[in-house]
Amino acid sequence: MKEIRTAVWESELRVVVEEDRAGQRIDAFLASQNPRLSRSQVQKIIEDGRVKVNGKRVKKNYKLKPRDLVVFSIPEPQKITLEPQNIPLNIIYEDGDIIVVDKPRGMVVHPAPGNYSGTLVNALLYHCKDLSGINGVLRPGIVHRLDKDTSGVIIAAKNDFAHRRLAEQIKKHEFKRIYTALVHGTVMQNRGIIEAPIGRDPKDRKKMAVVFKNSKPAVTYLRVLERFEDYTLLELELKTGRTHQIRVHMSYLKHPVVGDTKYGRRKNEFGIEGQLLHAKTLGITHPRTGEYMEFNAELPEYFEEILKQIRIKEGK
Repeated sequence: MKEIRTAVWESELRVVVEEDRAGQRIDAFLASQNPRLSRSQVQKIIEDGRVKVNGKRVKKNYKLKPRDLVVFSIPEPQKITLEPQNIPLNIIYEDGDIIVVDKPRGMVVHPAPGNYSGTLVNALLYHCKDLSGINGVLRPGIVHRLDKDTSGVIIAAKNDFAHRRLAEQIKKHEFKRIYTALVHGTVMQNRGIIEAPIGRDPKDRKKMAVVFKNSKPAVTYLRVLERFEDYTLLELELKTGRTHQIRVHMSYLKHPVVGDTKYGRRKNEFGIEGQLLHAKTLGITHPRTGEYMEFNAELPEYFEEILKQIRIKEGK
């Protein structure tokens, strides 16, 4: 392999592909050339248009050809400082190892590029003296996630010991996670099991979908709580914890969550922003004591108000 480094910008790499690299995916190739970058980081750089082959942008699955000229522009690292912020928290439970919070709809769990303030992490940093560092500087204490517009119970770890023990429970599917959701249409069966694998949507890489290639098993238990003319109130329990699992599974069943513009309908008659999906119950084994503990969060007022409107409209 012949390598040519440009003197114009130190973070730009130019590589001429030789025969032994032909057929290799470009993301894997560039990750091997830059050990400081993970493959997912390389893929993000490709998506941002910072990689060109023979002067043209390519996708992450591009297969290299002999004599391809690859130009790879590595963005300069940004110094990130997370500030503790005095944001009110609805704390359900707290001890020396864990803190359990009822997260409101609209709050992002952890900082990400372009959004480094106002998150649950910023609030936790203000409230707690210590948080586990296993997930790095941007996600201290974060063991699992809730989507920005999903409300309800979420747990954070205050130290690495607790984080590892909780992470083991998640890996073994030992977390008990029950959600309440209002979905479009009438779900006819009282109970059911949704077994449909989830992976990246091949048509839109920013979304997840039920797909049968490059996917992971996903299982959701379903129980009807109440039926209306145009909606159904459901209890949904996660057996697995894939990204956007409930939202994807309900969209797959043609019963998308009300307010979910990403996987469902663009408009809803209630004029709400964000899906009517609430993490009601979280059950764990305490990482230090071994005691089983269960935490609950009541439906938010706006959720209850919408259910009230529907019941009044239907004369219930």
